[in-house]
Amino acid sequence: MVSFRKKKSSKNVDTAAAKAGAEAVAPSPSEDAPAADDDAREPETTASKTPPRPPQMDDIPDLLETMTTEKGEKSAAATKRIYELCDVGHKQNRVPMVCSGKYDVLTPLAQCLTQESGDGRHLACLALNNLSIPTENKRVMALGPSSGAVIGGLCKVISEDKQESYLCCICLMNLSFLEASITTMLQHSPVADGAADPVPPLDNPESLIRILEKLLKNAPAVPKSGSGKSEGVRWACGLIKNLAKSEENAALFGKTDIPKCVVGNIRNTTAPPGRWTSNSLEDFSLFVILNLAQWPVSRQALIESGAIDVVRPIMAEGDLQGLKAIMACAFLGAPWTDFPDGGSTAAKSISELMTNIIEKKGKDGQYAYGVFKLYTATKAYRDLCYAANSADGDAGESNTKVLAVPSAVALCLQVVSDLVLAADDEVNGGSKYVPDVKSAEYSAAAVTYMLPAILQAGDPPRKSIQSEKACGEISTMLTQYANLAGTGAQGKEAAQKAADEIKAANGSARPILEVSHDSWTQYRKREGQPMDQFLVQEKGIEVDESGPLDFLPCAGSDSSCIIF
Repeated sequence: MVSFRKKKSSKNVDTAAAKAGAEAVAPSPSEDAPAADDDAREPETTASKTPPRPPQMDDIPDLLETMTTEKGEKSAAATKRIYELCDVGHKQNRVPMVCSGKYDVLTPLAQCLTQESGDGRHLACLALNNLSIPTENKRVMALGPSSGAVIGGLCKVISEDKQESYLCCICLMNLSFLEASITTMLQHSPVADGAADPVPPLDNPESLIRILEKLLKNAPAVPKSGSGKSEGVRWACGLIKNLAKSEENAALFGKTDIPKCVVGNIRNTTAPPGRWTSNSLEDFSLFVILNLAQWPVSRQALIESGAIDVVRPIMAEGDLQGLKAIMACAFLGAPWTDFPDGGSTAAKSISELMTNIIEKKGKDGQYAYGVFKLYTATKAYRDLCYAANSADGDAGESNTKVLAVPSAVALCLQVVSDLVLAADDEVNGGSKYVPDVKSAEYSAAAVTYMLPAILQAGDPPRKSIQSEKACGEISTMLTQYANLAGTGAQGKEAAQKAADEIKAANGSARPILEVSHDSWTQYRKREGQPMDQFLVQEKGIEVDESGPLDFLPCAGSDSSCIIF
């Protein structure tokens, strides 16, 4: 989300507070006039020598009536006062204006977006941007009764290439931070009044996805920085970044030229990755590539656009851009030899990301908690393990050794075991972070691909009680996970394969497995989890003077047999 600050021109946008939301500060409408002597677009309120009374919430009904019944400068003046009620100095009014049920400010503001007058349209964009910041308002604006009018009005401004197009892209991006709204938003496909059947988004040139595609395709190869066209493309990519988090949306994007366009944005940039700022066109475009790359339905479109060749050099960067490039290349199936430093940098950065997500923290100067999902990080680690495993030869040390560090292996075991405990209603004690089903599946698969390194025997070979215990507990836990009702076919296959190989490795010391098991055990103790959950349940045989009791017909039953 984006924050606007007041400057000499309403076109100047300060995006330093982009993480917080879009706060717009409007000049008087005349400041956006095409010529200095054009007074026809200046509201009467700005020409008055006596400053008008600041608008109050009670004024909203009258202001809305003026907006909808009047035209020209009177309507623009009323829109300006609606904006002033929700500007940066009146944040407390934003939720009541949208969610209180007392006013319908969204429909009139959406109608203002269709005005030919730039003043009213510009002010309506600023007001909608500010109103789109609170989470409560996002749901109403993106999914409520007025959502069609709001999204439709914003799309209309973008499609007509008005100077406020970039403001409309920012407003839509703000709404898309509500993940519950992103599939509905991309399905926006308006039809003419009276039309009987809806039109699929890909078949409708007026749909949101086709409007965004047109905006990106018509952009110059190297847009002038700060121009209206470049700002529109930039914030459109920010919107697409959020929308691409859904697999359903990714399937639609994969059938357009949008993947080709975002790859082109990276290919055509002249700025080195180390100088890309947060929320820049390049930053957004790489995020789009990352989000689309993780879904099979859109991955091929990126590969055909040459995404691997374009993103590969960025992996050498040691910052956020490097992390995104590493994950994108892992998703796209880049060969193991493409990853710098023998894959050690990639392994460290992704395992650190998984740890930070589970511990609910970010990384200073790079990303905040919540930017990445656990299923994205674990999937990237799985794909990285697969690339390393696939590059192994018949002899020599496994490439997966740089990935199979005990802390990373223990983290994968933790994700799987936490899901097992969460699924068992009879278990007392569990994890504070309950992983999703996909994260557990990817973690189990990562362990499977790392087995050549995890099960590497000690040198010299020796017996180890600790390894025996580790083999028993870990194989039992993976078997329990494989038998869960909610485990998918791929997760079940990976977990069972790993369980079988680990169980068969019992008898010799396995140093990496031992240390990984110890780290996993320490985590479970800190969490207060039951330590006997994954022990091999082999009970002894009870006997008395007559011999074993379990041969008796009443042994273990609820009968009233008496044993002397």
